[in-house]
Amino acid sequence: MFTPAVTEPRHVAPGRPELPPAPGLPDENQRVSRHIAETLALLQATFAPQRRIVHAGDLIYQTGERFAHLYVLNSGFFKLVNLSFDGREQVVGLKFRGDWLGFDGIAGGAYTCDAVAMDTGEVWTLRYDQVLARCAARPELLKLLHEAMSREISRERDSLMSVCTLSADARVADFLRYWAESLAKRGLRTDQITLRMTRAEIGNYLGMTLETVSRSLSRLARIGMIEFLGKGRREIRIPRLDALTEFVQRSVAPAGVTLQ
Repeated sequence: MFTPAVTEPRHVAPGRPELPPAPGLPDENQRVSRHIAETLALLQATFAPQRRIVHAGDLIYQTGERFAHLYVLNSGFFKLVNLSFDGREQVVGLKFRGDWLGFDGIAGGAYTCDAVAMDTGEVWTLRYDQVLARCAARPELLKLLHEAMSREISRERDSLMSVCTLSADARVADFLRYWAESLAKRGLRTDQITLRMTRAEIGNYLGMTLETVSRSLSRLARIGMIEFLGKGRREIRIPRLDALTEFVQRSVAPAGVTLQ
């Protein structure tokens, strides 16, 4: 699981893929950013997808809705939300530009979560039957689809490992690190991010209470891992992303320790 710290995204004209990232990104980030841009260009040329501008709080699809489409994000930030057995909302995923939505609906014929926009963005809609037909004729499209599914599986595994092995402070740090690195791979700044989720939502996503998230953020600020900008404490500066990464790596909880 992991996302909400965000800088303002670079929005582009509806239907037009974003320009290549500015120079200066590390090689791997440049490679990923180029791959996202090339993928979006290929999908646009192959499917001429339906484009939709969404705003914070808009639903892309919801739990129980009949599955018929996959969705690709051209811009913006999104969260996936499930309802727990007691009726509470559970944030189970975070999505960025270039990510796919809707794989959860394939097996059972209906979507199993709500996909919700966290700010203004653009979503491309692809009919699933058309995706299958084009993939059968074009191996490069099938490869892209499999890559997207593999990334989703890997991210779910990494999120589970974070909950099982990291202390509370390290889980929050890892959340911020993941968000910043996801921005870097899309050509966006990483030194200053804006939290799009409330403390309660972040805790919900990380398996922690609101109070624990707030205390962890305060501790990270005290030791210089992050800085709060502004009174609302939603703007966060990360002086050194590599230092945040090192903090997470040093903070793996010993075996047998209960995390909360």
